[in-house]
Amino acid sequence: MSTVFAGPFGANVSERAQLPPSLAISTVIFALKPSRAEGKPTLWLPLVRRVKEPFRGQWALPGGPLTAVESLEDAARRNLRETTGLAPEYLEQLYAFGGLDRSSRPEQGAQRVVSIVYWALVRPTEAELLVESERDNVAWHRADTAGHGEGGLAFDHREIVDYALWRLRNKIEYAQIAYHFLGERFTLAQLREVYEAILGRTLDPANFRRQLTATPQIEATDEFLEGGRHRPPRLYRYVGPPTPYPASDHPHPSTLRSTP
Repeated sequence: MSTVFAGPFGANVSERAQLPPSLAISTVIFALKPSRAEGKPTLWLPLVRRVKEPFRGQWALPGGPLTAVESLEDAARRNLRETTGLAPEYLEQLYAFGGLDRSSRPEQGAQRVVSIVYWALVRPTEAELLVESERDNVAWHRADTAGHGEGGLAFDHREIVDYALWRLRNKIEYAQIAYHFLGERFTLAQLREVYEAILGRTLDPANFRRQLTATPQIEATDEFLEGGRHRPPRLYRYVGPPTPYPASDHPHPSTLRSTP
């Protein structure tokens, strides 16, 4: 499924172009998965291969229409279940995208579509559910390179992914969202890998440990991670308040630089 839907049955190109805008829901789902090349966790997201025009055969964000009897968030969650089988705990509205020519290639003509985009963070155990579902037209892609060398992502979905990455990298600096990528208990090294994967840079382990252990949001447990060659690291847990989902106060994507 995708974020674009045809107009009323039988409408021709010029008639579809004159229809009122259609409203759709899309979702950017971030998860941490090991990089095949580096072995360290990197950001990935599931995409859906389109089975009809426009952009047939290209990858797109999971999404679907908004019905008249559901809220925006309910529509986002329903579309995620139908397209990926995922039900993320963290789901927040990201932005609205409504460019005049975003719904189709201009020469083809199409009804204008405005997409309300959500973003979600999932833990490894949740991400594994998508693999186990064996959906033929859904696959994980690296977030920073999705669509590269494949003709690009459908519609303006590369722009949407870049904006979501920008938001994630900024929000992790002040909000306690890194824990949504981890299980209930985690080591400080695992938490540092989350920050490194999102920020795209290596962090000094000693400084990171000192800063994190000084915050009241995490506390040490009496448990240790077993199975390694060295001394088992202690497990911690998040004890801070639930992450708030504030109303959108985001700058327009056109004012941002492209995410490298």
